[in-house]
Amino acid sequence: MTAYDTVIFDSDGVLVEPPAYETQAEATRAAFRAVGIEDVDRQSVDDVVAGVTVDRLREICVSYDLDETTLWEAREDHDERSQFERFRAGDRTRYDDVVAIADLDEACGVVSNNHHSTIEFVLDFFDLEPLFGTYYGRPKTIESLERKKPEPYYLERALDDLDGESALYVGDSESDVIAARRAGLDSAFVRRSHCRDAVLSTTPTYEVTTLHEIADLVAD
Repeated sequence: MTAYDTVIFDSDGVLVEPPAYETQAEATRAAFRAVGIEDVDRQSVDDVVAGVTVDRLREICVSYDLDETTLWEAREDHDERSQFERFRAGDRTRYDDVVAIADLDEACGVVSNNHHSTIEFVLDFFDLEPLFGTYYGRPKTIESLERKKPEPYYLERALDDLDGESALYVGDSESDVIAARRAGLDSAFVRRSHCRDAVLSTTPTYEVTTLHEIADLVAD
C-alpha cells in the first residue's frame, strides 16, 4: 500500500451525480437555436455532449456556417445554466458517501472537465468547499478543450497547489485513469451505478464502489 499525502477527486460522477444526457442535449439544441439553427442533426448534438474536440467543433461549425466562438459561448452558457437548474430543483444531487472525505487527514482537491464556474457552484451549493484546498474545472473557452482530461494539465496544477508528493486521483471514467497515469499518479475508479459495467482499456490502481473505501485505503 502506497502512503498518500494528497487525494484529488473528479466532481461529476464522484462527488455529485453526473448530468443527464437529455439535459445536456437540450442545452446544446438551445445553443444552436440561440445562434439561428433551429434544426440540428443528432450526430452533432451527440458529439458536443460526448466531449467534443476542437477539430470536431470546427467541422460542425463549418457544416452550419457558424462562427465557432459564437456557438461555443452559447453552448457553454446554456449547458451551465441547465446544470444549475437541475441542482437547484433537486433533480441532481451529491452522493451520500461524500461525508467520508471529511475524515481524511490528507490534502484534498477537485479536478473536473466541467466548467470551473460550475465546480465553484457545486462546492458552494453543497457546502463542500471547506473540504478542498484547491479545485479546477476548465474555463468556458474553445482552447480549454485541449487541456481537459485525459490531458493531465489541471491535475498537475492541483498537485502543485497542494504541494503533493504522492497523490491519488479518484474518478469514474477511463479518461480519469489515463490522466492520472500521465500525471504520474495512482488512480481509483469508482464504479457508481452509471459506470458499473464500464470496460476499461487501462487498469486503475484501485477499483471501489464508494468513497468510504477511498477513506479506508488512504488510512491504511
